[in-house]
Amino acid sequence: MTDNHDRRDADPSAFRAPGDPFGATQVPETGDMAATTPQGVTIVDVDDDADERDFVPPAGRLAGTVVLGMSQSIDNSEGGVSRTFFPQITVAFGLGDGSLGLLGGLSSAARMIFGPLWAILADRFGRKRILFVVTGLWGLWTVAAGFAPNWPILLLIYSISLIGTVASEPILNGLLGSLYSRTERGKAFGTVRGVSAGVGFVITPLLGQFGGNPEGWRWAFMTMGALSVLSGILILIFVKEPDRVAAADTDEIKSEAGMFRWSDAAKVMKIPTLALMAPMLLLVTSLVLFNFVAQVWARDFGFGVTNAAYLNTVMQIGMAISALVGGLTGDWFVRRFGNKGRIILFQIYGVSFAAIIALTMYWAQLWDNDIAPGTGQSVTNDPSFLYYVMVFLMGLIFSFGFSGCVLPMVSSVCPKQLSATSFALLFSLIQGGINTVYQPLVGVIAQAIGNLPLTILVGVCVPYVLNSLYWFVFYRNYEKDVSLQAERTRLIAAGQF
Repeated sequence: MTDNHDRRDADPSAFRAPGDPFGATQVPETGDMAATTPQGVTIVDVDDDADERDFVPPAGRLAGTVVLGMSQSIDNSEGGVSRTFFPQITVAFGLGDGSLGLLGGLSSAARMIFGPLWAILADRFGRKRILFVVTGLWGLWTVAAGFAPNWPILLLIYSISLIGTVASEPILNGLLGSLYSRTERGKAFGTVRGVSAGVGFVITPLLGQFGGNPEGWRWAFMTMGALSVLSGILILIFVKEPDRVAAADTDEIKSEAGMFRWSDAAKVMKIPTLALMAPMLLLVTSLVLFNFVAQVWARDFGFGVTNAAYLNTVMQIGMAISALVGGLTGDWFVRRFGNKGRIILFQIYGVSFAAIIALTMYWAQLWDNDIAPGTGQSVTNDPSFLYYVMVFLMGLIFSFGFSGCVLPMVSSVCPKQLSATSFALLFSLIQGGINTVYQPLVGVIAQAIGNLPLTILVGVCVPYVLNSLYWFVFYRNYEKDVSLQAERTRLIAAGQF
């Protein structure tokens, strides 16, 4: 790692987490890593000043790492059952898009409200025990959702299940931090994400096989709940948590769960680039999109649930590649255009992502002229090969903006002491709050006008084009903030910032 004073001349690829095949961004001068997913931004705050020579690797940590990756994938798939099978739930209970938006908003709200509470419990009772509860035992609520007799009961049970599933990621990443030394955590984080993605590529199309059964959504809930319980048991068996937990590892859980000091948040907002990032997040609507894509594919395009699951898998593969390619592309733009290269890339990305969403979610007939609306349960046609290619491209473009631009930019301007707070403030609190409002709003609008694809066109594509224009504001401040990072780090250490 380069010295603070030479960082602006450093090769940006040096800031990438070594060994991470899915393109996590490493925060300069720390062990922190960040990555973007369909659920939002994942932060691993693993900076630790402990002497590496004192670290003793726990026995069986590779098996534990694989189990943690499987657990993460199961939790993500468990939370995605409601989205994938909502077309069937719509038919079963006579619902509309507003109800789907409500589920998305509840998920974002649950992470904001209950994430910090689980982090406190993990600090007090041990991460492995709490992870067993939220990943394992809490899966019984998902099983129970499969037996719901009506929509109010399903909504109640599913809301309770969300309280547990949203807590697993920060606790899992905190546990991972004590299994590996600082120099190994990039590889460890990449292994967990790789296993998680690989398992997801298998689970999603297999769950889709329930799509031919009108009661398939029940079997999907019960299956994922059972797998969740199994993953909790595997965590108890294979994951070895150290008896003593470093303070830095405890802080890691809390920061990713969105806990920070408001005095530090005020310091973050004194940095122009970071202050400008906050309103920018109002125009990042991709997380809203992923709550509704299965509904569009299954019902509005008539593909049915099974085909929607296949399309979702192809999109996930594209997103996994995107995280790496987006990060590498961002590095190339910096080498070619200097610090303003990431700004240029995001503006290109914003227009490109808006275009690919418009072409796949609204003008899909250009690639598949057999498209005809269905009920969500019925299948009127199958997606064409060309449409699969377009969906893959949609996933491929997805991570360019965050992996290649936003996350490295935040890392490059934020003082070392505020890195965890900056990520928690921007992506856990602000972005989480925005999506808590946006998800139900999009659902209500789509139901009111009776056209979900049009709602996505206006509510997702237009904001991304506007965001590309908004990014002109960063040309004035970003390079200056990069050059001031080392000085601001020194001033904070001296209590003068």
